[in-house]
Amino acid sequence: MQADLSGRVAVITGGSKGIGRAIAARMAQSGADVAIVARTRQTLDDARAGIESTAKGRVHAVACDVRRADDIASAFANVTSTFGKVDIVVNNAGVSQTGEFMSVTDEIWQADLDLKLFAAIRLTRLAWPQMVERRWGRVINVLNIGAKAPRAGSAPTSVSRAAGMALTKVLAGEGAPHNVLVNALHVGLIDSDQWVRRHEQSGSGTYDEFLANMGRNVPLGRVGRAEEFANLACFLASDLASYVTGTSINVDGNLSPVM
Repeated sequence: MQADLSGRVAVITGGSKGIGRAIAARMAQSGADVAIVARTRQTLDDARAGIESTAKGRVHAVACDVRRADDIASAFANVTSTFGKVDIVVNNAGVSQTGEFMSVTDEIWQADLDLKLFAAIRLTRLAWPQMVERRWGRVINVLNIGAKAPRAGSAPTSVSRAAGMALTKVLAGEGAPHNVLVNALHVGLIDSDQWVRRHEQSGSGTYDEFLANMGRNVPLGRVGRAEEFANLACFLASDLASYVTGTSINVDGNLSPVM
């Protein structure tokens, strides 16, 4: 079965790199018009060119700092002006910010919540009315496995991601009568830009060796690929997943101790 997103418009935050870019590429290959949202114009332009090379749908790039409510409103207006509507929202923006509880300041807490929780709330709130009106919509919240099984020293990320789980369930309940489906995907160890940066900071071995070492802790024996994550996101965005809502799926090779 092939997911067909022809005629749909998708907005993906954090869409210029890693998992977000892979999701955008997969949805564009499936026929969707795709808007990628990120902060850096050059990175956005590079991503757009790469995605367009295999896309069936149109690709649009919007510079936006999703931590800022006014930026989100401007970006949303830009997308709707370009494509006329929004059918699919993928709330993917975020970085893994962790530390011991007593080391996390109010400023760090607020920045993390702005990036991972309030950005999702604000963008979804803008798209929601038209989804309800058309009786078709998809919201996919990209979280991590720490939201279900937080470990010591994982604040603030595990807390903001757990809030994202609660938001997913609330929205799924409210959206169900209107055929607006809301689900969460939880990242385990997936090859992405953050691991490239961490490898560079480590200064040891090749990147393939770095990934292989991380993969030893995964029951499947390897780190996942961004394209594997994107395949599931594309499925959830399509009519193939028309009876799936309010669920929370680990994409982690069984790394998480919690289903």
